[in-house]
Amino acid sequence: MTDTLRPVATTAPEAPAPDSPQKLKRSIGVVGGTLLTLSCVTPASTLFVVVPDLFGSLGTATALTIAIGSLLCIAVAFCYSELGTLIPSAGGEYAMVSTLAGRLAGWLVFVLSLLVVMIVPPVIAMGTADYLAPVVHLDSSHAGAAVMLLATLAGLLDLRANAWITGVFLVLEVIAAAVVAVLGFAHGHRGPGSLVSMQVAGGDGHTDTVTAMLIVSGLAIALFVTQGFSTAVYLSEELENPRRNVARTVLATLAISSVIILVPVVAITFGASDLAQLTGGDISGMVTAWSDSAVGTFVSLCVALAIINAGIVMVIQNSRVLFASARDKAWPQPVNDVFAKLGRFGSPWVATLAVGVPGALLCFVNLDTLYGVTGVSVTGMYLLVAVAALLSRRGHHRHAHAWRMPLWPVLPVLLIVVLGYVLTQQETVYLLWTGGITAAATLYWVFYLRPRRDTRWLVSIPEDARA
Repeated sequence: MTDTLRPVATTAPEAPAPDSPQKLKRSIGVVGGTLLTLSCVTPASTLFVVVPDLFGSLGTATALTIAIGSLLCIAVAFCYSELGTLIPSAGGEYAMVSTLAGRLAGWLVFVLSLLVVMIVPPVIAMGTADYLAPVVHLDSSHAGAAVMLLATLAGLLDLRANAWITGVFLVLEVIAAAVVAVLGFAHGHRGPGSLVSMQVAGGDGHTDTVTAMLIVSGLAIALFVTQGFSTAVYLSEELENPRRNVARTVLATLAISSVIILVPVVAITFGASDLAQLTGGDISGMVTAWSDSAVGTFVSLCVALAIINAGIVMVIQNSRVLFASARDKAWPQPVNDVFAKLGRFGSPWVATLAVGVPGALLCFVNLDTLYGVTGVSVTGMYLLVAVAALLSRRGHHRHAHAWRMPLWPVLPVLLIVVLGYVLTQQETVYLLWTGGITAAATLYWVFYLRPRRDTRWLVSIPEDARA
């Protein structure tokens, strides 16, 4: 079992062999990377698709919960920034954790990240139908599947082209969030004290109190709200000067996305006519009530575009994860050969199809189950990244050229404790779903990967990204 604890050797060969793994090309800078990463956070679609569920369970405490989640994400972003510049790989979390905490830990974080990247796009995509309703009425599952297929086609294009496409869509979704914020503040029915009033409308028409345990339980989804800032790490092989630009992109994206999401949430809390309307979470209905149907339609269409935008970027991100796992020989060789193929635009086209098409099928799965498994997976993944960050200054890594977080090792230790507690407060059924998948992945490690440790799961770092 010592190989599960020993960091992965990442010594590069002196010269690339003819059959050496293909590398992604460096084609984007901080601006392009930030546009892509912000689009993956997709602030507006998160605001309109995910936040309404938080309003339904947390009421006036929604803004407070998201604010706490954003503060926790600062520490998480520090971990990603340090590890992403120390180990810049398209493998993202699993490359970082494998290198620093051992191959088994890296494999488990890969499985959790794969759950997240497979589930989040259809969760967001299924919200498209609600925001196209002013123009056309569609079934949410069929609309979500269509968005996933469209995003898959766009994901086959050159990354630089996608940066510009998603940048245009991002402007529209920021405008939509700004309109919501302005209208909410302009029609305020309650003051700042409501943000800590801890009230939610009960099913019987009475007012219920939001407990501290409900807030802790809601943190798993609150962490998911700004989760996409980690995309900068997945793009680290395609960012120019990754040692500097990964950290800049991660931290800038978290700051911008937190503002874009949190300010409208506060405005909605102030502007909802009563607690029942706030708990109902019908943001489009509130916008129409605050203005007129034309403004409501404009905002809804902007959100629909934001969801499509998010789908494109998420498919791009997710395909890079699968591409990197094949390059690192996580699967039987025929599968590795297929997933590691690059198309004419430099994108991993088979891996793109492999994440996009199943994403379309997941649009027909119960939404609550997808939310629950995602929340548990994101929390567990962040916990393992924090463990890797705690180990990031051992041996030769101590002297490697990388961005270094402040308050180390306090922040990683704090994250481990807090995230471990948040996990214990999640619903049992979602813990069982995620735990069962993780257990199956562990068996795959035990019976396939570990016996072939010399030829399988060889986590690599591109030579031009090394210190």
